[in-house]
Amino acid sequence: MMLLIDAGNTRIKWAVPSDHPQREGRWRQQGAVARGELQSLAQAWAALDRPQRICVSNVAGPALRESLQQLLQQVFGSGPVIEWFASTLERAGLRNGYRDPARLGCDRFAAAIGARALYPDEELLVATCGTATTIDVVSAQGVFEGGMILPGFGTMATSLALNTAQLPQIDEVTPLAGIFADNTVEAIVSGCIAAQVGAIEHALAARERAHPHTARRCLLAGGAGLVLAPYLVLGETPLEKVDNLVLIGLHTAMNHAG
Repeated sequence: MMLLIDAGNTRIKWAVPSDHPQREGRWRQQGAVARGELQSLAQAWAALDRPQRICVSNVAGPALRESLQQLLQQVFGSGPVIEWFASTLERAGLRNGYRDPARLGCDRFAAAIGARALYPDEELLVATCGTATTIDVVSAQGVFEGGMILPGFGTMATSLALNTAQLPQIDEVTPLAGIFADNTVEAIVSGCIAAQVGAIEHALAARERAHPHTARRCLLAGGAGLVLAPYLVLGETPLEKVDNLVLIGLHTAMNHAG
């Protein structure tokens, strides 16, 4: 059995892959907790069969890595082999085109591997919308070509509330009646949505100008993806909403020989 863990800045997601994903669904078991609720993971994992292999993507720093290491040993003992997933020059058929391959965020590399596993031999624009929004390009030849990073939707809204005395904290997002809002809360939401979808549409337009005769697909992942999807205008480019793209990438990497 294999346990996959995606430790992000806001949440920790985990999954146990199905033995027969084509017939039974991708995950046998899965869950997610806020980053500060580690002990609830112990209860969830204690109910699992003991895994032979564990793969962790951690972008939340060394303190969380240490906490996860201790928690995994507490629940499973010293038996399972733990891989702390890291970006390398090449993995699972994807070549890392970053100037310094090791400096690419391991979650972005895993998401790109997952995207290519879902849509092999296609050019992909991979937008992951979480605490940060990342927009990356994977070529049809299997090269991670690079990308862009900007504050995520929630980070933008929170920054306005914290740094501007008269603006409110946004706790819930409801569908907008129009782009130009007649109240402050919806005006903040509208501006943050415009910034997010504008960045994705700008990235797609830049790619189309550089490679006008190449078909491509846009993948939208992350917690804010469902909020943003209705506002994206991508022309003829297909849009696919994907859950747990990092976990899919970890699973692909663990199963790949090279």
